[in-house]
Amino acid sequence: MIETHATIDQFLARHAHDVEAAVREAAAREIVPRWRRLAAHEVDRKSGPHDVVTDADREAERYLTAQLPRLLPGSVVVGEEGVHADPSSYEAIRGDAPVWIVDPVDGTRQFVRGETGYCTLVALALHGVVQASWTYAPALGLLATAVRGQGARLDGEPLRAGAPQPGRDLRVATSHPDFTTDEQKRALLGLRADGVAPRPCGSAGLEYLAVARGELDATAFSWE
Repeated sequence: MIETHATIDQFLARHAHDVEAAVREAAAREIVPRWRRLAAHEVDRKSGPHDVVTDADREAERYLTAQLPRLLPGSVVVGEEGVHADPSSYEAIRGDAPVWIVDPVDGTRQFVRGETGYCTLVALALHGVVQASWTYAPALGLLATAVRGQGARLDGEPLRAGAPQPGRDLRVATSHPDFTTDEQKRALLGLRADGVAPRPCGSAGLEYLAVARGELDATAFSWE
């Protein structure tokens, strides 16, 4: 079992590219072939009419759940679909083992509609602290990586968000109205002020990437 940050650092130095390869392979095997080709029986709903899941979500998570612990023996996977099936599995994040946090298709609604704004998210955490992350948007041809203390990169190039342009409204992506309570909607109304240009978010992972690229100034998410 991994017990120190130094050991995690050693793992990332040796195997970060192997993790990237696994993420790319999951998308190539299970996600991209279903993009714009989903049959009706491959799309289900979870907690409500806007909370959709597809066979791409399930199969990509299954693939990563098998592959990632092979790269890091003793690690465990906490995936979005796995947590939906068994909420107690989320408790692994508080444990001592390294945890792979996986959202196989972030932006599932966009994926179902055949849009390009979806991505696969993988993060490696230890004792509840994220150590590294991989954000892969296959339809956009983008791969972003980050390692704690070493910055973030997009397709190998350093990411520097910079500062908002003077005199320009702050661009803020907010929780989508379909996923907010009335109380949360009222709170987000506070952003409708001079100097702020809020809009509903798409894929959260891609919104974070937009902040890192300097294309978006902030996010304001209220999801529980």
